[in-house]
Amino acid sequence: MASSPYEGEVAFDAPGADKPCKTWYKVYGDLDSHPGPVLVALHGGPGAGHEYLSPLVDIYEKYEIPLVFYDQVGCGRSTHFREKNGDTTFWTFDLFIQELDNLVNHLQLRVKGFYLLGQSWGGMLGGAYAALRPQGLKKLILSGAPASIPLLAKGARELLAALPEPARTTLEECDKKGDHESEEFENAAKEFYARHVCRLDPYPADALCAFKNLKDDPSAYHTMQGPSEFVIVGSFKDWEGWREAHKIEVETLLLNGRYDEATDQCIKPWFTHIPKVKWVTLENSSHLAHFEERDRYIQLAGEFLSDSV
Repeated sequence: MASSPYEGEVAFDAPGADKPCKTWYKVYGDLDSHPGPVLVALHGGPGAGHEYLSPLVDIYEKYEIPLVFYDQVGCGRSTHFREKNGDTTFWTFDLFIQELDNLVNHLQLRVKGFYLLGQSWGGMLGGAYAALRPQGLKKLILSGAPASIPLLAKGARELLAALPEPARTTLEECDKKGDHESEEFENAAKEFYARHVCRLDPYPADALCAFKNLKDDPSAYHTMQGPSEFVIVGSFKDWEGWREAHKIEVETLLLNGRYDEATDQCIKPWFTHIPKVKWVTLENSSHLAHFEERDRYIQLAGEFLSDSV
């Protein structure tokens, strides 16, 4: 199937914003003529942007499921709020849930239905949204998505302890000093990222876009997450999404990588508490399994969404 994406924008009344706001989106496929549900992709970060999820276009190409990408507010082509850096009353789950709900309404996805695929932070958002039982949601994929930030942090400490020297000691010393921005810290952190974020060398160009987006505007990420993937001191550090997981009514597929920074211990609570759930771990992947084992990942996601049984 030929890809002919089109782009659009939707006005969004962001809670607590003091200026007009818009959400930018890109659609693959014809939403009007397609008879079934549409897949909406939720990127990570917060603030990583849509580009690094580009392999999901394969789901549209191979399974003929229309696909919607969008940049969440605070990154990419959507409205930025750099002036809200550190404002925990602005950067909240509710902000992003309302934005997603607004986009679903704008694209008129309630009647035919829609699927969600959330990666990393996007999976946290997707799980929280699904627990609200939104009208039209048919299936859910949570990819590298922690159900518990305390368990994600626990896993990260264990992964850091297993890093080779001198990276391990350097990161420990930098953390004690509160140094998360020096060249020394960044070079040592590359050891963690190469093992547990993306094991491909070099990184795919679209994956690098996520890091560029986060560097360009780290407001949401620094406020909610912290200074890095394994230093989680932001406002969602105590988040336990699994507590609402029993309210998720739709069939759910959990995906993570064997070497994922989202270790099994932080995925398991989804599996324990979501009523209709399947969990697959990709054996040769870390956090960006959609790049690292692209064909297998797309097959798992595509067949799960296409299965009407």
